[in-house]
Amino acid sequence: MRKNLFYNTLLSVSNILFPIMSFPYAARILGPQGIGKAQFIFSFAQYFALFAALGIPLYGIKAIASIKDQKQKLATTFFELTTIYFIASLLISIIYLIVIFTIPFFEKDQKLYLVAGLLTILSFSNTDWYYTGIESFKTISIRSIAVKMISLLLLYLFVTSSSDLLYYLFVLVFSILGNQLYSLIDIISKNRFKGIQPEYKKHIQPLLYIFGATLASSIYTIWDTLFLGFLSTETAVGFYTAAVKLTKLVIPVVLIIGSVMMPKIAFHFSNNQHEESKRLIKQSYQFTILATIPITIGLILLAPELIYIFSGKLFLGATVTMQIISFLPLLVGLGHLFAFQVLIPMGKNKEVFISMLAGLCVSIITNFILVPILNDKGTAIATVFTEIIVTGMYLYYVKQFLQMNYQFKLILQSLALAIVFIPIILLTRSTIHNVFIMTIVSIFTCVIFYFGFQHFIFNNKAIYQFMFEKNEMPD
Repeated sequence: MRKNLFYNTLLSVSNILFPIMSFPYAARILGPQGIGKAQFIFSFAQYFALFAALGIPLYGIKAIASIKDQKQKLATTFFELTTIYFIASLLISIIYLIVIFTIPFFEKDQKLYLVAGLLTILSFSNTDWYYTGIESFKTISIRSIAVKMISLLLLYLFVTSSSDLLYYLFVLVFSILGNQLYSLIDIISKNRFKGIQPEYKKHIQPLLYIFGATLASSIYTIWDTLFLGFLSTETAVGFYTAAVKLTKLVIPVVLIIGSVMMPKIAFHFSNNQHEESKRLIKQSYQFTILATIPITIGLILLAPELIYIFSGKLFLGATVTMQIISFLPLLVGLGHLFAFQVLIPMGKNKEVFISMLAGLCVSIITNFILVPILNDKGTAIATVFTEIIVTGMYLYYVKQFLQMNYQFKLILQSLALAIVFIPIILLTRSTIHNVFIMTIVSIFTCVIFYFGFQHFIFNNKAIYQFMFEKNEMPD
């Protein structure tokens, strides 16, 4: 497990560094309007790709993890799910093309929509669910990092003026599809599919639940941008994109443990090893609390500096939006834990679907009410409120099926230490006037203070145990 954690951490670091090295450059070249248009088109294509996925990227992890030691069953399951994925991609791609060629709204930027449409047409090439299921995080990490480096080079070479929006979209699409296509070809070349007798029917019912849940959740993960684009302006989308990009940079860090834990927890539940599952869930919960509370407070306090450094002064109008969105790491971290490490490994797909369906309804209502009035800030409020509702429902269902110690003492200790960030950052801001140095000093001081107190004063060593102690790292 330690190797898996290392490679997943490496992947998460690359997921943070790539936007840091790409988005500030693109934001200064394209401006709020250009970034807003690109993100709207990209999100529109992603939504169709989500339909084509049918929940397979999530369902596939559990399906593969439960048979990871049985080579022939692995090949059969991969063939079955990829075939379903391919057919769905083909059908949804036809619908996508009909939409952009028949509705006048898309006529002006049709070429851009065609480029982004590759995400839908080739969506079946997504095989990360297979590698995650067999716990081959090394493969995922190395290939993803390689593609990101190539994408970064392409960005610097071809996106040099505000008119290079088409090239920017090409780079965004390549950053996703480059890794997926290579991985798909690699899996096909290493497995034998002759003599397979596929059984598709057994996957339909669980896929429908997970697809419904994924579709519902997309209303407040992809459609937030689409709502804003339809109901407001491209500049508002640009501001929202800058705020969300910054906030979501840290979410991969929060989900590091969860991504490694999920296939293990699913494996233990499928083999009725419930005590081991509970132990892993407890560790993941401790990590989530210790990591997300200081991240949330830090993002709220440093929002002006981070927006300026990351996107430039043209995006400073996104500061309040970012402060609202800063609650996402905490909410997403807990939501991911309850849904994908507890409910889904326990087979409670229906409960996840119901929770996300409630989120869908809340998001639609709040977006339609708030966006016309508050623009990007309205979308931010709607997104955070929706996450609160969904995470709360996850928690309700978890309490029905699993006894957990929610460690309120740990929560209070973490919150108390994070609140001390306020005087630290205010003092640093008043004494250091260089925005870059001030931000670095603030982050470094807060991190040392927080984890120093957690480790030595409160004796909360969950993160240290995850990283270093063998007896806490089951294989």
